Amino acid sequence: MELRHLRYFAAVVQWKGYREASRHLYVAQPSISQAVSDLERELGIKLFSRDGRAARLTPEGEAFYEEAIKTLAQAERSIATAQRAAKGEFGRLGIGFMGFSSSPFLPELLRKYKARHPGVALRLLEDVPHGQDLAFDHGEIDIGFTRPPSADRSSSYQSRLLFREPLVVALPKTRKVTTKRVRIADLAGEHFVVFQRTSSPEVFDTIVRVCNDNGFSPRLHHELNNMNSVLATVEAGEGVAIVPATASNLRADNISFFRLQPDEVRIEFVAAWLKKEPSVALKSFLELVDEELPSIRRIMRFG
Repeated sequence: MELRHLRYFAAVVQWKGYREASRHLYVAQPSISQAVSDLERELGIKLFSRDGRAARLTPEGEAFYEEAIKTLAQAERSIATAQRAAKGEFGRLGIGFMGFSSSPFLPELLRKYKARHPGVALRLLEDVPHGQDLAFDHGEIDIGFTRPPSADRSSSYQSRLLFREPLVVALPKTRKVTTKRVRIADLAGEHFVVFQRTSSPEVFDTIVRVCNDNGFSPRLHHELNNMNSVLATVEAGEGVAIVPATASNLRADNISFFRLQPDEVRIEFVAAWLKKEPSVALKSFLELVDEELPSIRRIMRFG
């Protein structure tokens, strides 16, 4: 049974005969008659009782007609929904993000996207890079604002560089530092509080490498899974932390952030998505990211 059969059948009922149905549908009358006959044969019932030129519904035909028009209406709704989705007016988009690194630009980006695509439902997930990898694996997010994919996963992703940020050292305000920058070598005797490697391998490895390049291996005192926890632990006097500069976006009233000397290393922050044909919703979001990229880089400029 095809929708065509139902349309022809419903037209015969609506126009009270095959001739009028043919005229309004611009379909030859024999084709309509054959479609209705095929439908009756498939159903094993008579839909019409012939009375001269008139086509009158049988009782079972009346019952079938009520359901047929519901099916046709649902089909029209399904077609309209699919067409809206194809235009990006409808759908779902999962977005992963690291809050402290994306908070200066992400709210405005989301606001603009919703203004253009109000029918797209957004699902937001705040997580560390490793957590976003798992969310991609489970189909929970379509795009992530995160660090560059690790070497073992980079072949699975496409990405767009948003900005590069320096490293800073977080110290409790009880430390009376009189300089604007802190020499990395002067941190050699400190206990370090770090973002654990499994959560963000690139950042962890970069911090260790920076210390090594300045003549020492950092003494890792606490390895934590949350940047708020890292800063709270520093605030409690349990060590110092070298962190990406965007960590200073978090509220930490009793912590001071200092640029490092030397200050040559930069950590990248990207928008990443899986290497596959993007949904219309994702494609339209990527277009907006590209459009807003100059503004994002202005906001995230580090002097």
